[in-house]
This record gives sequence, structure tokens and C-alpha cells, in this order.
Amino acid sequence: MAKYILQRIIFMAITLLIIITISFFLMKILPGTPFNSEKLSHEQIEMMKEQYGLDQPVPVQFASYVSHLVQGDFGVSFQFSNVPVSELLSSRIGPSAMLGFQAMLFGAIVGILLGVVAALRQNTWVDYTATFIAVIGKSIPSFVFAGLLQLFISVKLGWLPVMGWDGFDTSILPTIALAMFPISIAARFMRTEMIDVLGSDYITLAKAKGASRFQISVKHALRNALIPVITVLGPLAVSLMTGSLVIENIFAVPGIGEQFVKSIGVNDYPTVMGTTILFAILFVVITLVVDILYGIIDPRIRVAGGNKG
Repeated sequence: MAKYILQRIIFMAITLLIIITISFFLMKILPGTPFNSEKLSHEQIEMMKEQYGLDQPVPVQFASYVSHLVQGDFGVSFQFSNVPVSELLSSRIGPSAMLGFQAMLFGAIVGILLGVVAALRQNTWVDYTATFIAVIGKSIPSFVFAGLLQLFISVKLGWLPVMGWDGFDTSILPTIALAMFPISIAARFMRTEMIDVLGSDYITLAKAKGASRFQISVKHALRNALIPVITVLGPLAVSLMTGSLVIENIFAVPGIGEQFVKSIGVNDYPTVMGTTILFAILFVVITLVVDILYGIIDPRIRVAGGNKG
């Protein structure tokens, strides 16, 4: 297992380096500079470029950035008067991470349960209802759900705040709105995989040996059906944990998504890079967790991975 995890960590490091390299050089292609104010003279702009090292050749800038990055220095924001990027992101990552984590957890649990129930009650009204919920969750955008939740839950019933960010109560509605898509994905995949697994030969053998319906569903079918579902939910968790720009705007959540878009608009290179790297780290960490879960759920994957190494 240790060798299996070590291989994945090495792949993570290589992936991060590739993402950092591509992102850095792509940003340099963007038109304009961080200093587009009409109040600045040409001489002032040149002085500021020299101050931040933007007058150097791009390869030199990249080498300097990576050398600072390995020391944990993400640079300073051009947009907010030299505020460290790490400080800027840390002040906003909390709400986005909390919102995304809650939506992922809620969506995965509800979706998996819906998929399992639909598979066990195939071609019944339970199956049709679960399938309908999954289709609705995928077809209707999250911002539509957000508006409906605000209208009925907040405005008409007065149960929860319409918007804002002040404790758990204010996170419930945006969490539900964000969770609808994960619910639909998990439910659809879980239903398909459970039906496939329940029709396999080893399930027939388990039935012949007298295994109970609960043992067959949980011990045999559920465990194997979870593997492709985890594959889908892993990468999806990254986008949710970093927050949704639209949902954050609708519910006035002070998350990281809005700041990312604003930074692109003003060519705030360090903030854009810092946010991109944060997203990339979350992605590879989630991927590592998914790989480890693979090895736990199905030891054959772990053994195959070790043999390849």
C-alpha cells in the first residue's frame, strides 16, 4: 500500500509542475498589463514593471516565481496594494470550502441512497421517482434552484435567510442548490452500476448460498458499485469545494470564485496563479484520496498498481 501511495504522490508532483508551467506562460499571453490605469504615465508603468520584475524575460520571471513558490511564497497582489496572495486567498477559501464540502457530502449521500434504492426497486414507482429527481438535478441549472429556494424557503416561508454569510443557517440554501448536480450524478451512476453488479455471476452464487438480501446489497453489490461512482465524484468535489461563482453571487457568499474572476480582469498575475495552484492542489489531493479509496475498496487495483511500478 505504501508503494502504491508513493507512486501517486510522485504523479501529483509532476502534474502540479505541468499545471504551474502551462498556467504561467498562458497568462503572459493575455493582452494588457496589471497597470492599465490612465492616471499612470509611461515612466511610472515602467518603474512598476521593474519593481515587480515584469521587465525581465518571461523564462526568468518563471524561474523566479517557481523559486519563491517552493518556499511557500505566492507573491503579492497587484490589485490590493501588495497584499500577500496567501493572505488574500486564506480570507476567502473558508466560505467556499465549507460550502463545497457540505454540498459534496450531502449530494453524495443522497445520490448514492437514491441510486441504491432505485436499483433494488427497479421498474417500480420508487425507481421512476429517483430517476426523475436525477434528471431534474442535471437538467436545471443550480442558479435556478437557488432562486426557487430563496423564493419559497426564505421569502414565503421565512425559514432561512435569503442571503448573506453568518453561520451555518446561511449556508443551508446555497448548499442544497449546489448539491443538486452531485445528487443527480451519483444517483444515475449508482443505479446503473448496482443493476449491473446485481446481475453478475457472483451475486447469483451468493444468493444460491443463502445470503440475505441485505448481505447481497451491502457486502457484495454496494462495495463494487461504488468504484465508478467515486471516480465521478472525486473530480466533481474539487469544483464544489472551491465554490460556485454564480451561487456565491446569488447568496452573497464571500468566496474565492468571485475574486478569481476579478483578478483575471485586471491581470493580477500572482492572484490568478495562486488561485490556479490552489485549485490544482485540491484536484490532485482529491485524486490521491480517490486512488487510495480504490485500493481499499478493491485490493486488486492496489496490487495491479504496485506491479506496474
